[in-house]
Amino acid sequence: MPPYSLAGKTVLITGAAGGIGAACARSLRARGANLVLAGRNASSVATLARELGEEGTLSLSVDVTDRAALDDAVVRTVDRFGRLDVVFANAGIAPVRPATVATVDPVSFERVIEVNLLGVWRTVRAVLPQVIAHRGHVLVNASVYAYINGAVNCAYAASKAAVEQMTRALRVELSPHGATAGVLYPGWVETGMTRLAFGGDDLATRMREVGFPRPFAAAIPAEAVARRVVKGIERRTASITVPRRWQPVGILRGMVNPLCDRLLIRDSRFQLLLRALENGASEAAPSGDA
Repeated sequence: MPPYSLAGKTVLITGAAGGIGAACARSLRARGANLVLAGRNASSVATLARELGEEGTLSLSVDVTDRAALDDAVVRTVDRFGRLDVVFANAGIAPVRPATVATVDPVSFERVIEVNLLGVWRTVRAVLPQVIAHRGHVLVNASVYAYINGAVNCAYAASKAAVEQMTRALRVELSPHGATAGVLYPGWVETGMTRLAFGGDDLATRMREVGFPRPFAAAIPAEAVARRVVKGIERRTASITVPRRWQPVGILRGMVNPLCDRLLIRDSRFQLLLRALENGASEAAPSGDA
């Protein structure tokens, strides 16, 4: 496809105040895009809007699990800028602490699915009339967890696999309209969400170190993701993997995944960490006598 110029286009970013969202907002603004910064924390998105220049930005307090709020965000975007061309469905959460399927708090599990899957679905559904009308682009933030083993992080991995499939279908469905969709697959990124696995929790940190080979266990800055995001939108790329060392894993997932599953099952260090995690959860659980 010919290059897609972002100058003068209007881009809505959910989770805009987070590490990846804020970094992408800065890069997109530098390309001349008008920005709608959507996030649950009104103060944070307003602060970012002031930094980027309020003339070309609109900050909105939006919960992506609230379809009515998303519909209102689209209306306010069109009122302000006259159109909406691109959406970056970036909002997402991770569990407070790693847990197995047997020990995870059901409320926590379902909240991750609600935000990461249904929040993306509601975001995309709300913006589609505008994106189709202006032959725009939808970018969904998935993760390499869309295809790697999600042990102790099952809700997150399941939600990312689901939005990957949704976006692949969407790209085909948008093609008759001249619009496009793409999936972003970040590896470990230096954000507040990943802090737990980088010293914030001893067990989570150790599981990352043991469960991921060294080249894949390191985190990259959010700005590196933003550079690839901008280029990916301008090229209407179907998939953006960052860092690039994850690309062969994604391409060869049919062969790599069974091997990785087998290695995790046979790795005595990882198995000991799993037992420690479940034992800790069992000791922390309230007694059934209350």
